[in-house]
Amino acid sequence: MSSTDFYTETDAFVDAHFAEQVRFLQNLVRVPTDTPPGNNTPHAMRTRELLAEFGFEAAAYEVPDATVKVSGLQSITNLVVRRRYQAPGKIIALNAHGDVVPPGAGWSHEPYGGEIVAGRLYGRAAAVSKSDFSTFAFATRAIEAAGVPLSGGIDLLFTYDEEFGGELGPKWLLEKGLTKPDLEIAAGFSYEVITAHNGCLQLEVTITGKMGHAAVPETGVDALQAATRVLVALYEENTRLRQFKSAVKGINFGYINVGQIAGGTNTNVVPGQVILKIDRRMIPEENPAEVEAYIRELMTMAATTLPGIKVEIKRLLLANAMKPLPGFEQLADPLCKHATELFGEPISASGTPLYTDARLFSERGIPAVIYGAGPRTVAESNAKGADEHLVLEDLRRATKVLARTLLDILKV
Repeated sequence: MSSTDFYTETDAFVDAHFAEQVRFLQNLVRVPTDTPPGNNTPHAMRTRELLAEFGFEAAAYEVPDATVKVSGLQSITNLVVRRRYQAPGKIIALNAHGDVVPPGAGWSHEPYGGEIVAGRLYGRAAAVSKSDFSTFAFATRAIEAAGVPLSGGIDLLFTYDEEFGGELGPKWLLEKGLTKPDLEIAAGFSYEVITAHNGCLQLEVTITGKMGHAAVPETGVDALQAATRVLVALYEENTRLRQFKSAVKGINFGYINVGQIAGGTNTNVVPGQVILKIDRRMIPEENPAEVEAYIRELMTMAATTLPGIKVEIKRLLLANAMKPLPGFEQLADPLCKHATELFGEPISASGTPLYTDARLFSERGIPAVIYGAGPRTVAESNAKGADEHLVLEDLRRATKVLARTLLDILKV
């Protein structure tokens, strides 16, 4: 049989089992994984049960409680499904994360209902990235049912620490030697094959002055006034950053976002302390160490122009940018080819301003790309917003794309 005949077989398997795949995803969406608080073990155990129903045995690896608590979470159990074929051959890791931000307000559908309306499945993580628990699992099932000899193997990695940087998810599995892939595909969207992404630096900035009575403000040192000077400096820095556009298609400029502000005790009290949480997106061309040193100095100098102010800066996260490694074409080329054919439009390799767990593989020399089920943009899916959803036809076609790509790499 030709490759085209085998593609027909895998496509047919996806179509024949698509209702089952959708029910699988609905069941995954219906188990909450709000992070924070980050109690994700119940979802892992439910996933393990669902995988067992079609013969996939998932090894469960619980991250020690003390380690999880230090990270501000409640529980993490990562899953590894190892499928092995003829030796020798390449091991491909397929990694999706189950942890998500809380639903928030504004939903017109039940956030954990898995409701289907007009061909769309609604629910938190329906698009990012519980969808790819199903995409990866059913693509693997499809190639195993195609009747072609396979070499190497697949590691399905279902992890639960992406929202906090992946340190206790894929990084933990890699460091423990629980997965040793040659190539990796991370959860993504259907209309783009991502080969590079931004880095991310997150900082907590504590600006301390001295509380005083508002009737006699000279008795205090206004931390909010100092914080305002920091904010002005940061937003002016955003203007400067727009002068440096990345050469990577799909990525524009570095950016600073002030995501949280907390401080003060009452309306009649000079604020004695203000805490800012900063997110600095870094384009692949930037050096993370230089960026961090620069922004620390910028904020400290801006705040301390007010006498009596003390500044403490704590790093919350440093996620390096992902750049294409030699060998990434083994994944990117067939993904682009099959996605273009199945979606009926040109789909090419590009970068994304997001940061992902895929970087944790590329940092270890493992060529990685990002592809999975989902819309053209994060905004279209409402991921991290109200009424997050997945177009089911995107799920069907993306599963076929992945199955064909896995066949191209693993068939003997």
